[in-house]
Amino acid sequence: MTKNPSTPVLLSRRGFLNGAALGVASAAVSACTTVSSQPPIDYGPPPAPEPEMMDYDTIYGPLSDEGYEIPAVPWRKIPRQFLRQYVADPTGEKPGTVVVDTSGHFLYVVQPGGQALRYGVGLGRAGFEWAGDAVVQYKRKWPKWTPPDSMIGRQPELEKYSVRNGGMSPGLANPLGARALYLFQNGEDTLYRLHGSPEWSSIGKSVSSGCVRLMNQDVIDLFERVPNRSPVVVTANVGAPMVAMGYHKAIPIDAGVPDSQVLGKSWF
Repeated sequence: MTKNPSTPVLLSRRGFLNGAALGVASAAVSACTTVSSQPPIDYGPPPAPEPEMMDYDTIYGPLSDEGYEIPAVPWRKIPRQFLRQYVADPTGEKPGTVVVDTSGHFLYVVQPGGQALRYGVGLGRAGFEWAGDAVVQYKRKWPKWTPPDSMIGRQPELEKYSVRNGGMSPGLANPLGARALYLFQNGEDTLYRLHGSPEWSSIGKSVSSGCVRLMNQDVIDLFERVPNRSPVVVTANVGAPMVAMGYHKAIPIDAGVPDSQVLGKSWF
């Protein structure tokens, strides 16, 4: 059989064309994967995680506690910012610290990881505010209330609840509500309290005589989260240096811890 002399030429030409096509494709792929000399775009830190959603129908629903029936709170009538919620911590304090922001009507319990649990509070009206550092010295479930003589002098009708008359029994009408946390400063009772109240409409307002009031459902939650000796900061300007503010003592809401209690011991 006679070989066709043109065959090698055709194969060479085909091989050349195939090789050229592969070269072009390789160059195209190489162009797509070339690393740019431009610096990468900085899109900033990832967004913060969404705050934990609260089931307010459950949180503020009716509650049986220590033999008392606490009614539900109509939470939809309360401005959203005053409902219990997790927020980014604005205080700069260490975890476990309680911070009361008197200008914002908030109470924060600082959490690890840059968060805080925030509650709405009612505060003392003008002339009744207090600010400074303290510790939670005592905690009490369903406390008695004994108005001080200074308060009885302004409101003589409270004499029946004086220390002399044994104070006001615990209950839903008691001004200290379902729980009270008693604040001490330098080993002395400040007569300042974090306490419960059935008056949910007062949250976010300045209406009480010198103390921080929370809804009963919130103060029960706070009571379980905050152990004795927890530090407390009461301030009108969250995050500002303490030395930059002037403080004055509260006009007291009660006559102090019972005489039978020994400083440093818990009472419940």
